[in-house]
Amino acid sequence: MTEANGRKADHPIDPIFLKRFSPRAFTGEAIPQGELLTIFEAARWAPSAYNSQPWRLFYGCRDTAQWPLFLGLLNEPNQLWAKNAAAIVVLASKPNFLQPGTNNEMISKTPSYDTGAAWANLALQSAMLGWVAHGIIGFDTARAATELKLPGDWRVEAGVVIGRLGDKSILPEALAAREAPNSRRPLAETIFEGGYTG
Repeated sequence: MTEANGRKADHPIDPIFLKRFSPRAFTGEAIPQGELLTIFEAARWAPSAYNSQPWRLFYGCRDTAQWPLFLGLLNEPNQLWAKNAAAIVVLASKPNFLQPGTNNEMISKTPSYDTGAAWANLALQSAMLGWVAHGIIGFDTARAATELKLPGDWRVEAGVVIGRLGDKSILPEALAAREAPNSRRPLAETIFEGGYTG
């Protein structure tokens, strides 16, 4: 079976799924623009209902004019470790789209689901390039919508902190103790052939 990063899959999968995890220790290294754009390009190619691509990504990189805004959107516990990241991203979804081949606007039933697919692509591409991406919900979503000038019907979904993996010794003791890839529940508790048999 596949093993990587101290994890073991029960069935054969690509090792990238085991290598990817969500750490909090970052080196403070800046991310080259080309690598960041490659990460965003992977997100762009995620699947979505009617190919509506409802996700929008807003970002600020360290040592730029945007950095204080994006770092400041995070709650204080997340700021403690995210201050050493290379980039902070806010993902938002747009709820409506034009029905393909028409001028009819439709309301999507799955913008959050589709945006989650973009996040997964982003996280995996980050890992493939030797960066780590940590998804977060600990930030001020209302302020993010205002500061990023989102139209009123758009939804702020989540944040992502991207950086180069650092040594856990730089973290407060409580966070350092959690700084390791975690496991997953057994597949048999997640999948059901037919209806729920909990």
